[in-house]
Amino acid sequence: MSIVDTAKQAAQGVMQSAMEKLVPLAPDSWIPGGVPDPLIARKHGLVGKPVSRLDGPLKVQGAAPFAAEFRFDGMVYAALRYATIPRGRITAIDTAAAESAPGVVLVMTHRNAPRMNTPAVFGSSPTAVGPADLPILQDDRVHWNGQPIACVLAETQDQADHAASLLRVTFAEEPSTTTLAGAKANGIEQGLFMGQPLKNEIGDAAAALAGAPHAVDHVYHTPRHNHNPIEPHAATLAWVDGTLVIHDASQMVTQQAQTIGEVFDLNADGVRLTSPYVGGGFGSKGLWDHQVIAAAAAKLADRPVRIALSREGVYRTVGGRTLTEQRVAIGAQADGRFEALIHTGLSVMTPHNAMPEPFILGTRAAYACPNVTLGVDVVRMNMLANTFMRAPGEAVGTFALESAIDELAVDLGMDPVDLRILNEPEKDPTSGLPFSSRHIVTAWRQGAERFGWADRPVEPGSRREGEWLIGMGCATGTYPYYRMPGAEARITLTRDGDTVRAEVEVAAAEMGMGTATTTAMVAAERLGLPLDQVAVGYGDSAIPGAIMAGGSQQTAAIGAAVIAAHNALVDELLTLSGNDSPLAGLSADEVASGDGGLARRDAPAERESYASILARAQRDSVTVTAAGSQPLELMHWSMHSHSALFCEVRVNAVTGETRIARFLGAFDCGRILNPKTATSQFRGGIIMGLGMALMEETQFDERNGRIMNPSLAEYHVPVHLDVPDIDVMWTDIPDPHTPMGAHGIGEIGITGVAAAVANAVYNATGRRIRDLPITLDKLL
Repeated sequence: MSIVDTAKQAAQGVMQSAMEKLVPLAPDSWIPGGVPDPLIARKHGLVGKPVSRLDGPLKVQGAAPFAAEFRFDGMVYAALRYATIPRGRITAIDTAAAESAPGVVLVMTHRNAPRMNTPAVFGSSPTAVGPADLPILQDDRVHWNGQPIACVLAETQDQADHAASLLRVTFAEEPSTTTLAGAKANGIEQGLFMGQPLKNEIGDAAAALAGAPHAVDHVYHTPRHNHNPIEPHAATLAWVDGTLVIHDASQMVTQQAQTIGEVFDLNADGVRLTSPYVGGGFGSKGLWDHQVIAAAAAKLADRPVRIALSREGVYRTVGGRTLTEQRVAIGAQADGRFEALIHTGLSVMTPHNAMPEPFILGTRAAYACPNVTLGVDVVRMNMLANTFMRAPGEAVGTFALESAIDELAVDLGMDPVDLRILNEPEKDPTSGLPFSSRHIVTAWRQGAERFGWADRPVEPGSRREGEWLIGMGCATGTYPYYRMPGAEARITLTRDGDTVRAEVEVAAAEMGMGTATTTAMVAAERLGLPLDQVAVGYGDSAIPGAIMAGGSQQTAAIGAAVIAAHNALVDELLTLSGNDSPLAGLSADEVASGDGGLARRDAPAERESYASILARAQRDSVTVTAAGSQPLELMHWSMHSHSALFCEVRVNAVTGETRIARFLGAFDCGRILNPKTATSQFRGGIIMGLGMALMEETQFDERNGRIMNPSLAEYHVPVHLDVPDIDVMWTDIPDPHTPMGAHGIGEIGITGVAAAVANAVYNATGRRIRDLPITLDKLL
């Protein structure tokens, strides 16, 4: 990262630290969520009912356009060529054969690309979402093996792909760091995440560990992981009268449009980015080199461009999860109470961004312990920039922590569920904040009963059916509640006779998790309208505000913005109602929405419909826009989702093959808004966790920094036969301090899963696997 970007992140960290000292001292009533959302008390409306996704019919009919399905007249197709060295210079590019190939419109390299600014790296400003602090096709430098170094435009995709293969590139390789040992030798740094140090010290954990009557102390390893959304990354774009119009697959619509605009020196209205449908993201659908390159090529050729990365192209240019080495040491008294907890280790980053794997995040609030040492160090390698990948930090951190707790339970001779419950904290162990809501013990007890945990074999390897060894394991999952600033909502009520319809617009993303459906449900409940009279607009940078579909925070961000917009709408409607209305003279606090209108809270018979108010004011519609409150609740309470996970495995004693026989997740995530889509989210996270446990691993060639398995034929993810019936349940206890009483659920599902599998494998075989994935060679 540049010195300026580093300074900006440091300044943000100082401001964050100051706020974290002041906000906890404020009265609850001053904080967003200090007064519970009235929607929490409604038990018989839409919220909490299973509702099918509103976009489902469009998708099954093929009527939902994804990024690579938009068309412009005169559109050409792009293909990229990638570097094959980890660091160095391009000394020559012979483009003659490619330029003379059939259908070729343009060959663009650093020699003829338009001059562009370097994208602002993620975290350097509130709207910056660049992947790294590197210029794109502006010089002859190579920074990683797989970096795009040329773009070919042609009349068809096949012609572009063929012409790209005809480019002849010569490199001058320079010294690079592509081995972990070499990176360690170059120096170890203190890790930062979102401008904050990844370090916590409470008491003297080393001394407490040395004096504890029971202790475990082991190192756990997790490999690199690559993103594999079912929809590879793509964009269709054109320059229209000086405006860059992009149809993209994006989790950060507004921020991405602003960052790209800055690359081309465009003002805020100079980029229009739409992303109505995203075929999976998991943290990867953001700004990468391919959109910038396609925009530059479209400008140079004066033709619209479609760029659709191949699966290999995704591996070469889209970051993933980096590897970790984690030490977990726990010291306990004879009764199992923790005296020392150490969770430290190493993560790997590129020199060009600040995205380590923050694996201690989940440990900070997990268990009561008087002596705690947590820390993430980083080393740097010449490789593709890391990025967010579902539950960054917690996904791999819970593997190490929850495996170590299982090992301690064995040493103590305790049931691992009982050990976890025994060490439940009354307040956040590291911040000292009170929990906003925490019912993981309820989840543990309900889940254990439903799963039949009492039947678990006590002795490892003692249960067998023919060649198959059978075991059970458990683990805790955790993920924080987030709500990012910047969200806005625009609500428009339109009158059609006696009927009023509402449109709620938010600059959010729909990646298949049901965001549009849940937003419509919540808005309908808040406005007091039937669901079929509420439409949701989203995925368009022309909509006010900025909402990122990441950190499981989108539902909360939208919820807070809709609360603000609804309040503004009530104010506006009361102003329009006039002196002849039954509501005349009332303030917004004295009325409530319901049954298609506004009513006096203490005398519901005194009411007027939205249609009547608009008709009296001689208005066909009314529109309001409002921003959500600042997310100060995050500094006032410790806010987390939790899960109690149970797994049964079958391990073949002859071949080492591991099969998941059954899996149950019991979740504590506040109020569940839509059980139908929530069940899919929980199951999807668990399935991704099963892949992390048993098969996913990026093969990185330390000789040259190249990813060697860039396809789904070689990078294995779970398929139907790998996945058993997955049972999910939840406490459904609202968090009184969040919009709708809900927490985000997109990422909690993956956390803890790998540990539950590993612990079940130990129970089945007596073999403790501390290096993921758990492949059969480790069990033979």
